[in-house]
Amino acid sequence: MALTISYIIIAIYSIALLLIFFYSLAQLNLLVNYLSQKRKNQTAPKFNLLDPREIPFVTIQLPVYNEEYVMERLLENIAKIEYPKSKLEIQVLDDSTDDSVAVTAQRISELQETGLDIQHIRRTDRTGFKAGALKEGLKIAKGEFIAIFDADFMPSSDWLKKTVIYFKDPEIGVVQTRWGHLNRDYSTLTKIQAFALDAHFTLEQVGRNAKGHFINFNGTAGIWRKETILDAGNWEGDTLTEDLDLSYRAQLKNWKFKYLEDVETPAELPVVISAARSQQFRWNKGGAENFRKTVWSVITAKNIPFKTKFHGVMHLLNSSMFLCVFLVALLSIPALYIKNTFGHLDWVFSLLNLFVVSTIILFICYWFTYKSVQGSSFDGFIDYIKLFFTFFSVALGFSLHNSLAVLEGHMGKRSEFVRTPKFNINNLTESWKGNKYLAKKLSPNMILEFALMLYFLFGMYSAVPLNDFGLFPFHFMLFLGFSFVFFKSLTARA
Repeated sequence: MALTISYIIIAIYSIALLLIFFYSLAQLNLLVNYLSQKRKNQTAPKFNLLDPREIPFVTIQLPVYNEEYVMERLLENIAKIEYPKSKLEIQVLDDSTDDSVAVTAQRISELQETGLDIQHIRRTDRTGFKAGALKEGLKIAKGEFIAIFDADFMPSSDWLKKTVIYFKDPEIGVVQTRWGHLNRDYSTLTKIQAFALDAHFTLEQVGRNAKGHFINFNGTAGIWRKETILDAGNWEGDTLTEDLDLSYRAQLKNWKFKYLEDVETPAELPVVISAARSQQFRWNKGGAENFRKTVWSVITAKNIPFKTKFHGVMHLLNSSMFLCVFLVALLSIPALYIKNTFGHLDWVFSLLNLFVVSTIILFICYWFTYKSVQGSSFDGFIDYIKLFFTFFSVALGFSLHNSLAVLEGHMGKRSEFVRTPKFNINNLTESWKGNKYLAKKLSPNMILEFALMLYFLFGMYSAVPLNDFGLFPFHFMLFLGFSFVFFKSLTARA
């Protein structure tokens, strides 16, 4: 019986390790694409905005919901966009249910008096959440191109001039820009969020786009061709990541996406862990929902090559890697005892080297993305090493939370779109504790995270009597990661 259970544990453990390894190989391939793309001199047809006949009409959509702390900053910033007023419309898609509605209406009225075409669009209910708001606004949008910004984004005044020009190519359906971070250095939490997002917006977006593989509109800081949205079936609110959903439907219809790494659009990162939790949950569950909804269409599509299908499947499986990592972590302690009990199974544990190799691959990949944003120097490399292992540990600490999100997504369990609270906080002298949108209750997952913290402390202890320290560094990072998530969640509340 014990041997049978051991075989089951080893089988699950090995499959999860292999999936992580394949994911790391996909990332390595994206790195090769990324580096080759950086060496190319890119040319593309562009609108000549000096010719009035070539200036397209643009609608800017601002989907907002209870954004009291950032609404004034958002509207002030958008009003500074440099573009002919006769060719620009701004829609504030306001689903708010709090006092911010009146303040927003007043500020919009003031902007209208300056000659800006800006409309305050309200709905009677939040059907479809953000996707529903975007779809409602699209019905009356005058623009042939639709730029979208979430409430915490602050595009530069020349943002439209840098982006809309690429729609001269009639096959381009979306132009997406790279996210920047207004408060990158606020805390350890913001630094590791920025680190992870930078990897996505350099390595992954450029690496996929360079070879014509599917990428995703990131929900904000990009522009859609209105025709593309309608041709792909319009916005749908049946997943928590409506942006990924529409992106894949559009690319399956042969629309091309243009990614601009050199155009940065700054935004605010969540400064408190409860906000990061809700954002991570939505992104990871939405990713799994889209895998469930879309993967068969990708696999069976006749108009895309095999390699694009492979990267598409791996892309849709991104969030599911948390589940693989969590399974490897959870089973690593039983595996340690199996190894030291059943000597004939020793060979199986050479598979653990796949995890080491995967980690080394990610370490190399993330270094290239780090230095592309932060620059390269010896001191920078030392900072990178510290940040990588901090990020890795905290990502392990989030693995339970994100795995539960992934499981809900794969099982088709529906849940409400929970927005990420915004703070308008950029330095440590400012406090988030008065933010009325923060969750007041502790996450029930914290009990399990505390138990896992103790579990991996036991894993570290187990190395001593077994005289087997191969997994000790892994268990140490898991202990640190779950400790960070637990204690931050316990202390960082409004």
